[in-house]
Amino acid sequence: MFKKVCIIGCGLIGSSIARAIKKKKLSNQIVSSNRSKITNKRVIKLNIVDDSSADIKKMVRESDLVIIATPLSSYKDVIFKIKNSLKNGSILTDVGSVKKKVISLIEKNIPKNISWISSHPIAGTEESGPDSGFADLFKNRWCILTPSNQTKDKDIKLLELFWKKIGSRVDIMDAKQHDYILAITSHIPHLIAYNIVHTTLNVKKKKDRDVIKYSAGGLRDFTRIAASNPIMWRDIFIQNRENTSKIIDKFIENLKDLKRAIKNQNEKKLEKIFTKTKKIRKEIIVAGQDIEKPDFGRK
Repeated sequence: MFKKVCIIGCGLIGSSIARAIKKKKLSNQIVSSNRSKITNKRVIKLNIVDDSSADIKKMVRESDLVIIATPLSSYKDVIFKIKNSLKNGSILTDVGSVKKKVISLIEKNIPKNISWISSHPIAGTEESGPDSGFADLFKNRWCILTPSNQTKDKDIKLLELFWKKIGSRVDIMDAKQHDYILAITSHIPHLIAYNIVHTTLNVKKKKDRDVIKYSAGGLRDFTRIAASNPIMWRDIFIQNRENTSKIIDKFIENLKDLKRAIKNQNEKKLEKIFTKTKKIRKEIIVAGQDIEKPDFGRK
């Protein structure tokens, strides 16, 4: 598909993309750029890229596809470094979880001859770093494309085909819709998980009880989500603060409603809420968004 692909940031997602490209033989050459010398040496040793360097301009040069897989807060710095080194007619994409502000930032700062098509592969684990990646991470996972208005249709189709070849199902939507939907389906669940685990830590310290020892499936699953990359999620909440703040307000309202029902011993109210939410679980299974193994992402 491509002569040269450059991945900027070989963490979990970036290294998984590199592995998938190699497995599917989608590029003649794969390179990466990472700020850390250790990471650059590691990705070469793991044989997931052909070359890797902190010299981002050198790595980007002559690349047909450039993928930004760094935290959202680094995008501005990355774009200013690479914009004059991007190959004429190349495709630039990313893997970030928030789109509206990112799309605007990059549209204003790249040459017009570059096809900027933002991507969001909805896949991941709680692990991070190049050793955590694996080629099948994107298998049967959704990838949402949010193309800019200037993008050519042929480039959108090419990038869509790329994601499909590494296993993803692809959908296209505008940035506003993407950020709102992901606030509900991904961002708020992560925030809740962080807060539940944080609360558990407070109880553990104050009561000196071994809550970890007796953690059942509920707490265990929340800790998996709460173990996600803290820098990445810090950036996500700040970038999508308008949507997440609205959903948090709604969540607090519903939580207060539940609290009242519990205090008032309102059995009918509680049963009605729990029955209604159980249906969502069935819908997720029917939609093919469930997995068989609870240890998703582990090797």
